[in-house]
Amino acid sequence: MRILVIQQKRIGDVLTSTIICNNLKKQFPLYTIDYMCYTNSLDVLIGNPNIDNVIPLSHKVRKNYFSLFKFIFEIRAKKYDVIIDVYNKLETNLITMFAGSHFKIAYHKWYTKLFYTHNLKRFENTDTPKYGFAIDNRLLLLEPLNLDQNAIDPYPKLFVSSEENEETILLFEKHKINRSKKTIMISLLGSEKNKTYPLEYMVKVVEYVANHKDVTILFNYFENQIEDAKSIYNSCSQETQEKIHFELFGKDLRSFISIMNQCDLIIGNDGGAINMAKALNKPAFTIFSPFVEKKIWATFEDGIKNISVHLKDFKPELFTNINHDEIKKNHTSLYQQLSPELFKDKIDFFINNN
Repeated sequence: MRILVIQQKRIGDVLTSTIICNNLKKQFPLYTIDYMCYTNSLDVLIGNPNIDNVIPLSHKVRKNYFSLFKFIFEIRAKKYDVIIDVYNKLETNLITMFAGSHFKIAYHKWYTKLFYTHNLKRFENTDTPKYGFAIDNRLLLLEPLNLDQNAIDPYPKLFVSSEENEETILLFEKHKINRSKKTIMISLLGSEKNKTYPLEYMVKVVEYVANHKDVTILFNYFENQIEDAKSIYNSCSQETQEKIHFELFGKDLRSFISIMNQCDLIIGNDGGAINMAKALNKPAFTIFSPFVEKKIWATFEDGIKNISVHLKDFKPELFTNINHDEIKKNHTSLYQQLSPELFKDKIDFFINNN
């Protein structure tokens, strides 16, 4: 049997959907499991033994109809028995339609019966998530294949090589990181402005973390975000700055993953960094944007190892009679209502218990 799993979009989405591959390979070790994603997310798949072949779909191919149909017929030539389309948008509808597979699995939409043999309805907001809907809905796509539910492993995983670990340990030594202290990664900035906790509030969060005696602080940011990162650093007290190793940061995905693997826990904005930390089995404290649905991405919440905060937790009345588009449009003013004083005690509890 040959199975193709398709998940386009962002790093967190691609990483989370690897649980489909992991569970397929666990129960069907002789099957060939291939994974299709955009090129910007390939690094989170490196070293995963449950994926036989990674099939990148580049922006250049997607935006050219001739190239896209050439790509589609290359997929058809591989003769997949099963396609699991997690993304379920026009380009993947077309890929699935022409692939010639007997089993074609996706989420239900009003038109999807045209493309798929199995259309599964996602869990609704009125339901109670088991692991978080981002996990629950992906595991749902495995149901038509009759896997042993008692053997399901819901946890995404990242794989770090011994060479990567050794290089990062040397990097920590170079930057004089005291490993006897708790090393805390701060996810300073979201993937977009509307997913980024206000910078003046993030300064307070960093100060709260630094108030703990034996901690070392690292910042997660990309080189194109360095001005915002510097702004936060420069606004911190001198005592806090002395605990921050500003120059030590991941310049690409693999270096961030390796650095995060040597840290003890992560605190900060919802996004790829949090998802990667969880996939490395690190405790995570997540601050959600007002327009992000917490039930979806607050995965594996247990009140100790994984904790998250959302404005709705503290001021639910602000979300009465307002739709998603309005929340997104007013995210700035809503974010201002999520002052760090509201959850300082939660941060202290999280650090003390992990």
